[in-house]
This record gives sequence, structure tokens and C-alpha cells, in this order.
Amino acid sequence: MSVLTKIEQAKGLDRISDRLQQRVLGVIRSRKVRDALHGVWLGHALHPALVQLPVGAWASSVILDLLPARKPQASGQRHAATVLVGVGVASAVPAALTGTNDWSHLNSEQRRVGLVHAVANSIGLVCYTGSLVARLTGRHRLGRTLGFVGFSSVSAGAYVGGHLVYKQGAQVNQSIAELNRIDEGWHPVIDLADLPERTMVTREVDGVSVIVYHDGDDITVMLERCPHESGPLGEGDVVEIDGNPCVVCPWHGSTFRLGGGEIVHGPASTDQQVLSTRVVDGMLQARV
Repeated sequence: MSVLTKIEQAKGLDRISDRLQQRVLGVIRSRKVRDALHGVWLGHALHPALVQLPVGAWASSVILDLLPARKPQASGQRHAATVLVGVGVASAVPAALTGTNDWSHLNSEQRRVGLVHAVANSIGLVCYTGSLVARLTGRHRLGRTLGFVGFSSVSAGAYVGGHLVYKQGAQVNQSIAELNRIDEGWHPVIDLADLPERTMVTREVDGVSVIVYHDGDDITVMLERCPHESGPLGEGDVVEIDGNPCVVCPWHGSTFRLGGGEIVHGPASTDQQVLSTRVVDGMLQARV
């Protein structure tokens, strides 16, 4: 059994994880703030986009630190490395904030791995903060040493983060796999005469669960599994937001417009997948 698999199953971490989750949810109470940190406005998770800057800056500083320092370039080289370390420290704060917000809406196993990911990155940030202070006070050898330690810790954190995404599927669109199961062509969904107005019903398209919503001349066929953590949207509530009917995931509250699947509220950060529709001889049909 791999170390990361053992971390997934380490229920002893839940005591820390659960308390920290409640504190994060208690601090970030505004839904608008949570949505902004999730990347709802961007249509893409914000955390991985922000991570590029600190990691890129720190990796560049490591390269400069490894280059031989020859006069008269040595002073400029040290200055450039110091600037890069400072940029990394400053940009790591918003990256950590978005990551913490995402982490607070994950399941238990994901939060355990995410906790280790956060600890490794926090150690790296502490090391780089010390490295910046050392460089600014002229102790460049100590600054380089702390930088190397910090980069090692951040690299380990990145490896754990990769496991969190690629193995555990955290903050990735869970409904895409369902969409890919549907064969090409039109598939029957429901007789139009059996489809009630403004009432969400659940049906299957080629073995894949979908929700169907009829509102006047508009009919929406949307994948039923929430893209955040595969929650059953068919069991969610239908609410009206800004004059548009929306479905709220019963698990974590992600909200999507029933007219087109657009994301309204997180923790999901991507739109929900909808299918093309047509009516033939009174039968509603759908296709990818």
C-alpha cells in the first residue's frame, strides 16, 4: 500500500480536518466570496491558475541560486533571486486562500490528503519567508539554503496535490465521464405528453441519468450527476435566481441554471453538461 493511500485511509486525521473545515466555513461565510474563490466567475477552478505564479517564481529562484556567482554579475543575480523569492511569497497567499476554500468542500478522504498537501506547502512558505528575510539582510548563503529546503517541501506538496486531483478527482468535472458514455446519435428520453411543466423529472439517456425540465417552449436535458462530487441533482431543489429556474445540488449546494446548465453558485466551478434536444412524433429526444 502506497504512502498516499495510507493517508487517504488515515481516519485519525479527521479530528484535525473536521475542526479546521468548520473554522474555514465559519470564517468564509459570504457565498459571493466563496464563489469568487472557487472560480465560478472564471468558469474554471481558480486555485490551480494561481499556483503557477509562486511555483514558477520559486523554481526560477532555485535556478539562479544554482548558477555559479561570478563578479560582476553576482550582485545582480542575487538581487534577481531575492525578487523572485519575494514574488513567490506574496503570490502564495491568494493561492493558499483559494486552495483552503476548495478544500473545505471536499469529502473526508480528499480532505485528509489535502491536509498533508497544505502542510507541505505551508512548510515551504515558511522556509521561503525566512529565505526572503535572510536575503534582504545580506545573509544570502542562508537564504539559498532555506530556498532549497522550501522548494523541496513545495515539490512534495505538489506531488500530493497531483494525487488529490488525478487519483481522487478533487475539483475536477465529475460529469464528463458520464457524458462520454452516451453514444452518438439521437436517443429517446420521454413522451412530451408525460413531461410536466416547471417540474424536474429524472430519466436516462443511453443508460446515463439525466434531469429534464420543461418551461414553456424551452426543454432542458442535463446530466444528473453534479460536476463537483457527483451529487444527485435530481434530488435537489428547484429555485428561482434572477428570474431563472435553477437546480441546487443536495450535497454541497452547487447551483446551475436549468435553462442552459450555467454555474450560478459553487463549490463547483464549471457549467453542468446539457444535451441537444428535439421532439419527433411527440417523443423528446436528446444527443450529445
